Amino acid sequence: MQRDQAPGLSRPPPARTHPAAPLGTARPARADQVRLPFRRRIRRAPVRRAPPPGRVMSVTPPVARLSVRPAPVFRGRIGRDARSGHYAVPRRYRLHLSPADPDGLRIAVTHSLLGLDRACPVTVLPAVPDCPDGGHGALRPLYDASAHHYTGPAVAPVLSDDWSGRIVSTHGPDIARDLAELSETGVPPADGCGKSGGGRAALYPCGAESEIEAVERMCAQGIEAAAQRAGAAGTGTAERAAALDTLLHTLGVLDQGLCVQPFLIDDQITAADVELWVALVQLDTVHRHHLDAEAVHRIAGHPALWAYARRLAGHPAFGVHLDLDGIARRHHARCQGLEAAGSAVQILDWAAHTAPVQ
Repeated sequence: MQRDQAPGLSRPPPARTHPAAPLGTARPARADQVRLPFRRRIRRAPVRRAPPPGRVMSVTPPVARLSVRPAPVFRGRIGRDARSGHYAVPRRYRLHLSPADPDGLRIAVTHSLLGLDRACPVTVLPAVPDCPDGGHGALRPLYDASAHHYTGPAVAPVLSDDWSGRIVSTHGPDIARDLAELSETGVPPADGCGKSGGGRAALYPCGAESEIEAVERMCAQGIEAAAQRAGAAGTGTAERAAALDTLLHTLGVLDQGLCVQPFLIDDQITAADVELWVALVQLDTVHRHHLDAEAVHRIAGHPALWAYARRLAGHPAFGVHLDLDGIARRHHARCQGLEAAGSAVQILDWAAHTAPVQ
């Protein structure tokens, strides 16, 4: 992945636009069942046997509150229609991200899987933002050029348009999906990413969108939000125990599926694997520090799941972006919680399994 300096604006844009209205927060967990890529109906009660191959599994997602994330200020999309204004063409767009941030790490891995180093250059930002409001000073010119009298923080990730000097999107999931559109302009995906040789078909196989979205919800609700509540200071014992049960149930469902297949959707790396791997990285490098040692040992007791995380860390599109020092510095700069005994119980030695830089 190229590490370019933030681009300067060659000329001021002819007009400025206002930022989009807040788009709201993620939907709460639903009680109805959603389809997952594994192959058996899993109820909320623990299931001991691994699911047999050949069928698609349904699962009730664990109920949990999502962490509060700011609504994206810009949410443009890259499309195939030139009339949209942002159509897919190589070397027009640029990414600005920090791999120490979960959204930045997801996008960086996706970018490498799709082989977009030349088609879409990347500006790597510091792990800890340099502005008091949590923004990056290097992004301020882009925000100022893209929104009239913008006063909010210049946060990452950002997908910008080098032709106009403006921001296309600050919405991480949309950016990851739009990179697949760029890859379909003729850049082959990385080894192990899909079987079709195309960008979106590789990371977002036809017919698998609902499974990918189900994994995204499980990671956000059943891993991230549940782990935060399980280790939150000032929460009641019963609430922390319920959150830990939700987390362990989610990990158990995923562990069962990975006992019988190498990736979440059949035998290829998809966007669902990127989502889960980043969630596991955050669980072991961030959330673990606020859990007690017994809870961490129970989390570690899912061998197929953590073997999967270790295997993906050795993939050149994943491990090369893992900035462990940056994640630690970002966590300490932002975290207001108390450190618990789980801080001393590391689940994976990520550095030992990370793919070296080529």
